Amino acid sequence: MKMFDLSGKVAIVTGGNGGIGLGMAEGLAQAGASIAIGARSKQKNAAAVEKLATLGAKAIAVEVDVTKKEDWERLLKATLAAFGRVDILINNAGITLRKAPEAYTLEEWHHVVDTNLTSAFLGSQAVYPEMKKVGAGKIINTASLTSILGAPFNAPYVASKGGMLQLTRALATAWAKDNIQVNAVLPGWIDTDLAKGARRDMPTLDERVRSRAPAGRWGQPEDFAGIAVLLASPASGYITGTGMLVDGGYSIML
Repeated sequence: MKMFDLSGKVAIVTGGNGGIGLGMAEGLAQAGASIAIGARSKQKNAAAVEKLATLGAKAIAVEVDVTKKEDWERLLKATLAAFGRVDILINNAGITLRKAPEAYTLEEWHHVVDTNLTSAFLGSQAVYPEMKKVGAGKIINTASLTSILGAPFNAPYVASKGGMLQLTRALATAWAKDNIQVNAVLPGWIDTDLAKGARRDMPTLDERVRSRAPAGRWGQPEDFAGIAVLLASPASGYITGTGMLVDGGYSIML
């Protein structure tokens, strides 16, 4: 058994057409996996498939709303039609909306929580029968540093990411009997489109991140390629229910 070899494996990656999701998809592709991207933007989906093809990977993309069960069914059906199986799920789709807690409408709350958390529940339910059928599976949930630390400006996001870590633990305990490992990655400040919005809203953020993180820099999407391969491969066969920080040491700096 090659510990980090994903040849013949098939991964569904939501939000896989950019940022952290694409960084993880690229890691899986380089390890030999075929990729099915589930995301909303047709243009970004096409660009991501093209990029994965340059790495030698077979890839498809399906336009989906991850908050809808019927869209998950469509994504699963397309993946099985293209590749015949599902071995890996990366629940990475996410949004944020920065406001004071008292300023959110109920609709805004549900939009963030459903996109970030409910989608992961729906996706995990969708792939479970296929993983059980082949006798193994790997689910990787994109949580956040805010899964364990508070923030005053995005309460629904913080709540959803805290929930993502606990959902990870719940699924890990439930599905260990089926040889399905469920883990989460907890990104710190990563240079994505979401982070660009944060820098616009908080002019001092860039300096604060660089000065606090021992690594002295923002994370990049490609920093998630390796952790994705680890958690999707046989190398993590006895790792489940964990939340792995990928933050350049930000959370340990006093």
